[in-house]
Amino acid sequence: MSPFGVFILAVLAFAIVLVYSSIKTVPQGMEYTVERFGRYTRTLKPGLAIIVPFVDRIGARQTMQEVVLDVPSQEIITKDNAMVTVDGVLFFQVLDAAKASYEVRNLDRAVLNLTMTNLRTVMGSMDLDELLSQRDAINARLLTVVDAATHPWGVKITRVEIRDIQPPRDLVDSMARQMKAERERRALILEAEGQRQSAILRAEGEKQSAILQAEGKREAAFREAEARVRLAEAEATATRVVSEAIAGGSVQAVNYFIAQRYVDALKGFAASPNQKILFMPMESTGILGALGGIAELAKDSFAGVPGSRPAPPPRRGDPPAAGGQLQPGDSPWSTPGR
Repeated sequence: MSPFGVFILAVLAFAIVLVYSSIKTVPQGMEYTVERFGRYTRTLKPGLAIIVPFVDRIGARQTMQEVVLDVPSQEIITKDNAMVTVDGVLFFQVLDAAKASYEVRNLDRAVLNLTMTNLRTVMGSMDLDELLSQRDAINARLLTVVDAATHPWGVKITRVEIRDIQPPRDLVDSMARQMKAERERRALILEAEGQRQSAILRAEGEKQSAILQAEGKREAAFREAEARVRLAEAEATATRVVSEAIAGGSVQAVNYFIAQRYVDALKGFAASPNQKILFMPMESTGILGALGGIAELAKDSFAGVPGSRPAPPPRRGDPPAAGGQLQPGDSPWSTPGR
């Protein structure tokens, strides 16, 4: 091959190397920094980019995706001098590739150490009870502090989470006993409150029952008294009518009144459940005499009615006829000659 041909081949090879060196491909999720003679000039975005060969070079390759860092376990002394072991997890994202490349060296280690330091500071200013019950507040404070500290590095802290808090074993046992005692105390209080409410309700029920019983007795007494008044009024009316009849000269009214009471008394004796045999220390003709008095009263009532039949002659044992005169010592239904 002639020297000219070798020269042409060398030029072609140099051109190929020159083109290859000037064309850069940036993958998605990455950004490259460009340095000219060691000085930062610009940042290449994802895609195809062209740089000046032998003058520009790729400086740092930064991932723009969110990065997860595990915060290692560390022992922290709380405000009330309790020793706890804490670990967590950190999420951050690079927003400015140039600052993340040139403002800090070893970005991941710097962010991790900064988080651990602030974690010790934040949790060390809290009591153990607050530490165990306010994880959201701890996460929010850590996020604010660490994000403000990493802002000059072009980094955004998206989330800081406390993963585990482990108090000492003896402290855990003490907390368990305290929790058990508190629950027992609440149970006793609730039981006492329930018994108190039950006693109150029972007393209220007994009170209402007594009031209702008293009202019922009062109403019953009132009704009974009213019934007695009505009965007395009826008795007085009947007595007045009989008295008026007697004053008018009608002896049969007295016979009717006494006969009615006599028959009612016999009816009461007959209806007695524990009385099967009735001894009558009076003549049985007395009853017939009383019934005869009622018959005479009926005769007198129908005496003036046309077509009525004449009364039969009186029988032995019948009471005197209407208008008859009673002799001293005679009974209304005593038989003549007795």
